[in-house]
Amino acid sequence: MKLQRSMTVSLVLINLAAILEKADETLLPAVYKEVGQAFNASPSELGTLTFIRALVQAIASPLAGILAMRFYRPSVIGIGTLFWGLSTAAVAGSQTFTQCAFARAVNGIGLAIVIPALQSYVADSHMEGTRGLAFGWLSLVGAVGGIGGNMLATIMAGNSYGGVPGWRIAFLLMAVTSSVIGWLVHTLVLDPRKPITKAFEVSLSTHDRNRHYHAESADYEALEHLVKPGSQEPLLQMLEGENMVKNLQGAWNDSWVAVRAVFKVRSFQIVVLQGIVGSLPWTAMVFFTMWLELIGFGHKGAASLMGIFTGGCAVGSLFGGWIGDWAERRFPGKGRIMCAQLSSFSGIPFSCFLLLVLPQDPEYYGLYATTLLFMGLTVSWCATCANNPIFADIVPEKNRTMIYAFDRALEGSFAAMAAPIVGLLAENVYGYRPHQVISDAGSPIEARALSRGLCTVMAIPFGLCCFCYTFLYRTYQKDKEEARSHAQFPKFDSSVDDLTALKKNKLPIIQTVEAGSERREEEEEEEKERITEGGTQYF
Repeated sequence: MKLQRSMTVSLVLINLAAILEKADETLLPAVYKEVGQAFNASPSELGTLTFIRALVQAIASPLAGILAMRFYRPSVIGIGTLFWGLSTAAVAGSQTFTQCAFARAVNGIGLAIVIPALQSYVADSHMEGTRGLAFGWLSLVGAVGGIGGNMLATIMAGNSYGGVPGWRIAFLLMAVTSSVIGWLVHTLVLDPRKPITKAFEVSLSTHDRNRHYHAESADYEALEHLVKPGSQEPLLQMLEGENMVKNLQGAWNDSWVAVRAVFKVRSFQIVVLQGIVGSLPWTAMVFFTMWLELIGFGHKGAASLMGIFTGGCAVGSLFGGWIGDWAERRFPGKGRIMCAQLSSFSGIPFSCFLLLVLPQDPEYYGLYATTLLFMGLTVSWCATCANNPIFADIVPEKNRTMIYAFDRALEGSFAAMAAPIVGLLAENVYGYRPHQVISDAGSPIEARALSRGLCTVMAIPFGLCCFCYTFLYRTYQKDKEEARSHAQFPKFDSSVDDLTALKKNKLPIIQTVEAGSERREEEEEEEKERITEGGTQYF
């Protein structure tokens, strides 16, 4: 009962961290207009802020994989949350555009640490057939944070409190909340991965039932001493006794082995390829709030429309996860891919209709709300119905954080370019005039220019993303079966006395017990033969 309560608390805190992560990401785009006026920044410069954060986040993402392999995951998530909280406070206190850009870069490091660790935590907490729905719930609660962060910042941006601009207060509130949740995650959350003592006990009992194996008490006690609960394992003490250079070298070697294993998987290469183009539209959407304000919807109107869109994406992600699980059961190896293609293709007509066809007039609020709602419901499936569950299926459990980390690194590096591209297209191709923006009444010419830039960076990548998924039909099922086979029959070293192999997880404890038992049985057989031979000679 106590363990169940602890896991419940853990899941609540993990979801709170996901909520704050999305809220933090949406803060700056929600106040682009005010930040631009405060620092006299153009759309391309505002896009550069998102580019810097996304690029640093992408480059730093592998750090999450390395940390999760060497340290307790809740601590990794908690420290990353504290990290982005402090950097968010730095944005609130920025007095120049350069200071703001530096703070956003530091913010990217915190997000880079947290997101892959959260994804692998969810993957390890659920069985294969329910991971899509689990990722859907994670996306749903994250979207709640996105809605809250966007609406809070957008509404507060139009006011000042004690002479302090509202957008700065919004960033300070986010910083304080993130820091508190980060500390709670670090302190209270349990990792679903079993500690070595529990892993040994579970493995031993399972082996007992399935293989009719019985370890002698001496061997069990010896191994129990090796991993005695409540005390440090001798192997860890040995590691602590080594110098720091060897520890760092070991971390690098372990990480390099995991990286090579991940990059060899064909399905990973394909999902990353589609993600590189598929992430561009979502990064470009950071301009939606600014675009709606330029049309003339105002702060509250733009905030409510973005809330509707984000809510549609949240429900769509949950539905996409569920339908992906269902489709995969109905069409093994193909169901998830078909759902992802349907979702990505739907982004083309919705983008064109929203950005090019709808009259850009605040009188059409209902039509914009309906379009944004249905667009959110349909274009948001890919991550939950396909990408995240596929990643969990095609690599062993120990490499999951690493595969999510490198996915973010590779996709994010290219997706980061979307925001400045939108700004450059709007200014240099479609006639956006940065100094002609009217604060409250809207600017129809600038809104039209920005919408054309957005459509270019959304519709084309959605189509390319749909096409890239096609290659998974040839690789996904094969890679999934190979990962499952590796999990059931790992290639471990067979040496019983090789503590180095045990230290590097090349030799599981249960195999050590089994090998020792087999050797002991052979010795007993030899002893019986000697006794028999001796008895024959005696008589």
